Amino acid sequence: MSKPILLQGHERSITQIKYNREGDLIFSVAKDTVANVWYSVNGERLGTYNGHTGALWCVDCDWDTKNVLTGSADNSCRLWDCETGKQLAMLNTSSAVRTCGFDFSGNIIMFSTDKQMGYQCFLNYFDLRDPQQIEDNQPYLTVPCAESKITSAVWGPLGEFVIAGHENGEINQFSAKVHTLTHNTEACMRAPAVLDDCVVTLSVVDLFDSTTLDHIKSFKTERPVNSAAISPIMDHVVMGGGQEAMEVTTTSTRIGKFEARFFHAAYEEEFGRVKGHFGPINCVAFHPDGKSYSSGGEDGYTRIHHFDPQYFDFELEA
Repeated sequence: MSKPILLQGHERSITQIKYNREGDLIFSVAKDTVANVWYSVNGERLGTYNGHTGALWCVDCDWDTKNVLTGSADNSCRLWDCETGKQLAMLNTSSAVRTCGFDFSGNIIMFSTDKQMGYQCFLNYFDLRDPQQIEDNQPYLTVPCAESKITSAVWGPLGEFVIAGHENGEINQFSAKVHTLTHNTEACMRAPAVLDDCVVTLSVVDLFDSTTLDHIKSFKTERPVNSAAISPIMDHVVMGGGQEAMEVTTTSTRIGKFEARFFHAAYEEEFGRVKGHFGPINCVAFHPDGKSYSSGGEDGYTRIHHFDPQYFDFELEA
């Protein structure tokens, strides 16, 4: 694999990275107060979105890269003009915003709030075509999640529902149309993260059908997994993790526990590892063309790795 492109624009741990649909831009947020946008081809920083006053937990951009959505521990979800960096809307909440996302039309946004300070977790839906909802800070649909807070969420196929992973290990589908829970399943051990229809649990990455939530595959490691992504062109899964952040200071970084690990989606076997981060990997994402991937770490760096030509010819022997 060729030398990675190193993105240095955050002072604290990276919490999420997200490509736009074309893949020419990559958005990054961290436990500092800034959201950054970069050119993925060379790592040049295009700009920042300034305004939050707390750690940022999530970021998304719409289908045509017109608007950007961010969620923060400052109890707000904010909408930005992607090109100018101007804040278009601020939705205030009672607790931290943990997940957020545009549906495929770019008209509907969802975000979830943490269960903290006496407030329960809520999943909120806003229709951006209705200015009154934004002005009144009143979602057209609010779904309470009393049992366990949402730790990650993505839109399902056709924007019919949101797939959410909960702190207690459950995966649920929440309809965006009516106030109902459509499906649920017990995932595994704890704190799953839902990415690319792939559910991450402690030391295990489970692959589920995004519509039926039927279990398909499992990829097991001996260390905690924080994030996983599915290649858009290969039967490959990349995952990142490491130790818990509190344990990092007691272990030498030379031991190599902070690697991105590649598994074959069909055979469930590991076939490659990529080193580089000086702390646990918090998030991974494939470029939409499948020719590169990025990882964001506890060390505050985002690394863009382009695959060598041999990668695309690789076949795992059955």
